[in-house]
Amino acid sequence: MAQSILVVDDEHSLCEMMRIMLTKEGYDVDTEQNGNDAVGRLAEKRYDLVIADLKMPEMSGLELLDRARAQHDDLPVIVMTAFASVDTAIEALKKGATDYITKPFKIDEIKLAIRQALETFDLKRENQSLKARLEEALSFDRILGTDARIDEVKRTAAQAALSDTTILIRGESGTGKDLLAQAIHQHSPRREHPYIAVNCAALPETLLESELFGHVKGSFTGAIRDHEGLLRAAEGGTLLLDEIAEITPAIQVKLLRVLEDKKVTPIGSTAGRTVDVRLIAATNSDLEAAVAARRFRTDLYYRLNVIQIHLPPLRERVDDIELLSNHFVQASCERAGCPVKRLSTEALILLTKYNWPGNVRELQNVIERAVVLSAQPTLDVADFPEKLAQVAAVSPAGHAPASSPTLESIEKAYIYWVLNQTEWQKAKAAQILGIDSSTLYRKINKYKFTVPRLSGQSEEPG
Repeated sequence: MAQSILVVDDEHSLCEMMRIMLTKEGYDVDTEQNGNDAVGRLAEKRYDLVIADLKMPEMSGLELLDRARAQHDDLPVIVMTAFASVDTAIEALKKGATDYITKPFKIDEIKLAIRQALETFDLKRENQSLKARLEEALSFDRILGTDARIDEVKRTAAQAALSDTTILIRGESGTGKDLLAQAIHQHSPRREHPYIAVNCAALPETLLESELFGHVKGSFTGAIRDHEGLLRAAEGGTLLLDEIAEITPAIQVKLLRVLEDKKVTPIGSTAGRTVDVRLIAATNSDLEAAVAARRFRTDLYYRLNVIQIHLPPLRERVDDIELLSNHFVQASCERAGCPVKRLSTEALILLTKYNWPGNVRELQNVIERAVVLSAQPTLDVADFPEKLAQVAAVSPAGHAPASSPTLESIEKAYIYWVLNQTEWQKAKAAQILGIDSSTLYRKINKYKFTVPRLSGQSEEPG
């Protein structure tokens, strides 16, 4: 779609010249000869650029600029002025005009000014769009679930985000601790500054110390230049220390000083450097046991554990598995560039039966694998790893007792329940189950279902 420009000047000949010239350049051009009519145009149509003369009867260019920006505060405006009125043009720039040109101007000059104004506007609009998408991607709404504990997690996190208080996020691997920390940062006053995450368990002690606190040149072999460290790199923002239970006593002491004094001492230096950073710690370990065993400092534990947020494992929120599964199917299909697939009833039963030791991350990976490898529009049990069916049918003790429900028995009970709920209206039941009517009839015959007869009931519903 062509970019739209509104030209406003009381000289008819100039408006016509601009309309013809800019139309040839591929723009959609409208013209007006007074400010009042221009304001009316702006109320009816969204323009990408306004070019207005500063000196016009009835309404000056400065007043039109104010009215235009009041309607659309990001609308770029180029003002035109006689050479003797440059001071007025500068006043217009102070009021928010994008650029000004002096009359008489060269054609190439106005073309360049228009191109630059539109490019700046497009870049600004793109940045706003990216920022909006980023905020949406990192919002608490990405933490999906209807479980009451998830609602409480989001409420607590949203309140905690507004403060600078240290937060301790606890939960098993794969429950979304990093995702929650990002959302907290994005909703905090620090959102315009860096968010940095470091996995404390992934680095050896010496490297982790250097990465966190920095070092000065020559402090150890290989230190060929000063290194500021992640605490200073996150200045003004948020630093997530994941797997905090894995840090050594020496690093614990230095981290405690950061929390108490807001100072970082690089390796090889004796001078502390002030740092403004919010710390969020995360762990899947039993910190209280580590404190009792003297592997983790008590004073650091209390410094970190000001606000504690616990993310429940997926096996404790079974009712959320269908919601999460459908979300991951849609997201995986979008990434793969294929039509959106659906999960069969049998597949959903399987997913809800499995205990998900890897939590939400494991569910996401399993769904993505099924979407990529299956050529069918419906994902069925066969599209998922065999271990899911094996583990789902096995009790926590590691064996399958006679009383343990099998996948087939779950399916049988579910189909029978849906049939009863729909008063044995098979077409409606098949729709709820996500299968065609012929498949439902086969299941009824397979499981030898019969319609429960109530007093006075003489025939089976259709």
